Amino acid sequence: MKALAMFFPLFQRRSRALLVALLLSLITLCAGVALLGTSGWFITATALTTAGLGFNLFVPSAMVRGLSFVRILSRYGERLAGHDATLRLLSDLRGWLFARLFPRLPLPDRSLRHGDLVSRLTADVDALDTAFLVAVGPLLSAIMVGAAMTALLTWLLPAAALPYGVALAAAALGVPAVMVMRSRPLGRDSVAAQAELRMSVLDGVHGHTDLVLLGRLGTTAQHFASAGRVAARLRRRLGAASALGSFSVQALAALALLGTLWAGLNALDSGQIEGPVLAGLMLAVLGSFEVTSIIVRSTAKASQAMAAAERLVALAELPIPLRDPPRPAVLPADGDIILEGVRFAYPGLPVILDDLSLTIGAGEHIAITGASGSGKSTLLNLLLRLAEPLSGRIRIGTVPLPDLAISELHAHMALLSQDSPVFIDTIRNNLLIGRAEASDDDLWAALALAQLDAHVHALPDGLDTILGEAGRTLSAGQARRLCLARALVSNAPVLLLDEPTNALDRDTEEAFFRVLATATKGRTVVLVTHAVLPAGTVDRILTLRAGQLD
Repeated sequence: MKALAMFFPLFQRRSRALLVALLLSLITLCAGVALLGTSGWFITATALTTAGLGFNLFVPSAMVRGLSFVRILSRYGERLAGHDATLRLLSDLRGWLFARLFPRLPLPDRSLRHGDLVSRLTADVDALDTAFLVAVGPLLSAIMVGAAMTALLTWLLPAAALPYGVALAAAALGVPAVMVMRSRPLGRDSVAAQAELRMSVLDGVHGHTDLVLLGRLGTTAQHFASAGRVAARLRRRLGAASALGSFSVQALAALALLGTLWAGLNALDSGQIEGPVLAGLMLAVLGSFEVTSIIVRSTAKASQAMAAAERLVALAELPIPLRDPPRPAVLPADGDIILEGVRFAYPGLPVILDDLSLTIGAGEHIAITGASGSGKSTLLNLLLRLAEPLSGRIRIGTVPLPDLAISELHAHMALLSQDSPVFIDTIRNNLLIGRAEASDDDLWAALALAQLDAHVHALPDGLDTILGEAGRTLSAGQARRLCLARALVSNAPVLLLDEPTNALDRDTEEAFFRVLATATKGRTVVLVTHAVLPAGTVDRILTLRAGQLD
């Protein structure tokens, strides 16, 4: 519950819509109870009356029909309002999580696998957004309807009020509370098992080629099957707990019904109540237990929601790896980039960079080559302060990187990585990621530098053309040049490129490098690549081996 409490401000933001959904849910439940009670009284009274000459059929039949319409309309309104509020709450939850996550990137906890992160960002958030619909709303409705029904029994059949009130309270509060306490560990284990299952799927998809080449598909399939069996076993145990809870609620409903019948027969025998009224009360008592069944069915989801909340809070409270200095220094606009005796290693792994020194002049274009795993991408991460060197220092001009505001440093250096994405959005919005306030003229100028303007001009909607998933409506070379244009839009004086031509054929690769050489004139360029560079692409080519540049 402590973890769930962190999300209460988000629920409060949607409190009006959620209250509307609660009110409609209450109306639906009350209309259902009243419909059953009125129908029971009406049918019984009609059967007991003689000839029907003095019995008014029209008012109760109109009430039955009216209550039916009220129940249908309120149920529809409840679903509409509740699901709309829930979807908006889902957006709030994701916004909250990403806002907390961005300052913590790159994540310092290297044990957090990619699949686990995806599971937390998707399934765990989804587990929270239904908390109101499946738990809070029905619980409040049960308490209100139970109180109203107890008051009605106190007025019409006092002897039945106490057993009914105790039975309903046990069904609405006692059974779910016991179930939550008993299923809490199961819910935590189930969420973890489902996350492990998703991780197995993602690992298998991303590593399929390597698994085939290494002949490890069988082992991976066995691991996935084992994870699936664990997840299924835990879901069955949760299902069994839910079934036991449902049985307990039905037993309590039967006891409440028997208690009402016993008290009603005694009252009927003594003339304190009429038969049709007793029949109506019996059906109303039965109808009032409807919402308790919903609460019990949602208890398993509530335990999973609590486990999901704990996982999300743990993610949102990871330590922030890098913080701004109390008084950031002024960043030199055209200073050289200087690395002095830089040494770096990831936790528990051998040293990658060892006493590395390098000076990159303002406006200079350099390329860094080397074997995979030699530390080329790590060097770019250090320049962006996505990691800190173990020793040595990096500065721009005379100012060390730790003395600069991180946002100002990132505005000074633009990164184009090998997996820079093209989003399912317009060309305009893909470019504005580089600089949100850029004008159309700025966008066209960047496209011209990237030699993509002619293609965009030829499109029917120009800058407002929607791109397909991962830029599949563009060729591979066009997608790379669009990402380059986005980096150019940023006006960053330093461009860092990490394998920008990865997976491109040689002709497309050479064309990209020719564009790069002309488009980045006047800017500092640090290019990490395995490719053979055409003449004139860069001023210097350095090779990184054994932690040193030569």
